[in-house]
Amino acid sequence: MRQILFLSLVAVCGFFISTSIIAQDAEVEEVVVKGKVLQSDQVNALKTPTPIINVPQSLSIITDDEMLKKGMRSVGDIIRYTPGVNTSQGEGHRDAVVFRGVRSTADFFQDGARDDVQYYRSLYNVEQVEILRGPNALLFGRGGTGGALNRVTKKAMIGSDARTVNVGMDSFGAFDLAADVNMDLSDTMALRLNVHSDTLENHRDYYDGDRLGFNPTLRMKFSADTTLDLSYEHIDHERFIDRGIPTANNEPVKAFAGIVFGDKDNNIHTVEASVFRATVSHVFSDTRKGNLSVTSNSFEKMYQNTYAASHTADSGVVTMDGYHDPTERDNFIVTGSLVNELIIGNTTHTVLAGFESIDTENSNFRYNTYWTSKDCSVSGYDQESFNITDPMDFTVTAGGLPTAVEYTNPCSLKTDTETDISVTSFYIQDQVDLTDNIVLVLGGRHDTFDVTVDDIKNGTSASREDSEFSPRMGVIFKPRDAVSIYYSYSESFAPRSGEQYKKLTGGAPGSGETLRPDYFENTELGVKVDLSSDLSLTAAYFDSEADKAGYDGSSAEYIVERGLVVDGIELELKGRVNDNLDVTFGYTSMEGKNGTKDAREIPETMYSMWANYEVNPKLGWAVGIMHQGESLIKDGGSQILPEYTRFDAAVYYMISDDLSLRLHMENLTDELYFPHSHSTHQASVGRERNFRLSLQRNF
Repeated sequence: MRQILFLSLVAVCGFFISTSIIAQDAEVEEVVVKGKVLQSDQVNALKTPTPIINVPQSLSIITDDEMLKKGMRSVGDIIRYTPGVNTSQGEGHRDAVVFRGVRSTADFFQDGARDDVQYYRSLYNVEQVEILRGPNALLFGRGGTGGALNRVTKKAMIGSDARTVNVGMDSFGAFDLAADVNMDLSDTMALRLNVHSDTLENHRDYYDGDRLGFNPTLRMKFSADTTLDLSYEHIDHERFIDRGIPTANNEPVKAFAGIVFGDKDNNIHTVEASVFRATVSHVFSDTRKGNLSVTSNSFEKMYQNTYAASHTADSGVVTMDGYHDPTERDNFIVTGSLVNELIIGNTTHTVLAGFESIDTENSNFRYNTYWTSKDCSVSGYDQESFNITDPMDFTVTAGGLPTAVEYTNPCSLKTDTETDISVTSFYIQDQVDLTDNIVLVLGGRHDTFDVTVDDIKNGTSASREDSEFSPRMGVIFKPRDAVSIYYSYSESFAPRSGEQYKKLTGGAPGSGETLRPDYFENTELGVKVDLSSDLSLTAAYFDSEADKAGYDGSSAEYIVERGLVVDGIELELKGRVNDNLDVTFGYTSMEGKNGTKDAREIPETMYSMWANYEVNPKLGWAVGIMHQGESLIKDGGSQILPEYTRFDAAVYYMISDDLSLRLHMENLTDELYFPHSHSTHQASVGRERNFRLSLQRNF
């Protein structure tokens, strides 16, 4: 059925091609064009400046202008209006994206460098967000098993003096302030400062928090061919953790939607970080360009919480669990790449060659909660049952015993680990223009992933080194410059250390062996059409499969188990329809199996639309709709997240040439919905109707 629907979409694309009414034959130059070309003057997810139409892979670009128009203030806001991806809960303290059915909290990148510390990322210093779908280790290295999200940050601009201040407040009481100041210091130097401060509020009791971000960047042009970009970012976030509500009768209990199942004083997440980056770009000639980037970051993160672990329908009782989990992580990343264009015979080759070196030190420990009504020497000390009340009372158990929760009692220490990771990668890719109409993309990446996990609590250590080669192949047929039909194949892998590097999962008990990585592969057939210079249409059919390592039950021998298998179609229409109307439309239809079980967090159907209409140069309005179909909370389970449809809107007015006022309205119908869950009894409650008023001044 999906193949038939995809072919129908291709036919629709073909109709637009054949009419030639608005399709353009003009060559798309590889320069900075927001939303059309992955930015060429910065290190970005594709390493080379490539127009979207020439990428044999599904991807979406969301610019800072688009984020402003749609009122997007988080990664989650962006995901909701992007096909092929949806959100997961992330335990209430981190961005979590489901790329084509693959949940990830680590496949995030900043200016092409890995950004895998787990927290909620701000958008104050972001020029554009690039969301690529499908496993592709050539671009991402290990991980990236379903896709990747890359944030391109704002850089200083030589020859420009610009200042922008934006302030906003919503009906929940949240307040935000952001400033962007670019100063042209000389003909060869510029300084840019981005800063933001947020206070966090929403519809849920106890929820609050604040975020601070500070990011100066300096650009120095040593010559016409050599540029140095320096960046420092300081991050300081704190927020309440809300793990959602229990389920009963196979869905979230709507009667509990107003109850917070968490410790009002101690469900908390904090993160402090310093991120340094230096990038040198050099143009050797008209056909050769190189860059070298060094990133050093240090994160201190802590999250602790209680949450609903189990609940029986109509019992009036909930069992609570929790933990305290601090992490310190230091990363040192060096990446370099060289792009060279060669003419060999009648073919043109754009060759990308590069390397990446990553050193990571990670220190983590976790305490289970300890309820004083329990005996810490007996299993189950970390859980206690309580009567469900509004608000919840965690001082008296359901059995009438007085109790209190302790998060760092020495008897409840669960794990204490220190992890060292060393990754060395080399990659090469050749984009071959075989003819004016056929482009071949061939490449591969070799990763050496060396990890050692020291178990401080138990006095043991485990290590493993994996050497993996991951290929990438794509064929693009261009019947005209504004049209591409492509087929692609790509692979990636996920090491046994997981996304948080806390442990190495083993083979047979007592064997001392650790298992090989899991492997992911993706095939994709798609068509991309530039209907005009400002409007594009993309349709794709994809099939993704994972092979997981297991053991045979009696020795340390590997066996291969079929993991997650997902197939589906995506459609995206995006751009300016005419002088007054901008439209973004996305549609996704997917189904997946994890082994023999129906896979979790895969809505069968998702669609979204945002239409922005300019009434005149001063006044405009917009409407948005997003729909997420029913999905399972866990693999093969019976509990579901019900389908929902949410309506948004916006109105904006240019008070003067440099002063604008915007009103964004979210969930206009005030629908009760549950966008995602972490586990069976932790379904998040979607935001109620909310209005946000913002004022922006350009100086």
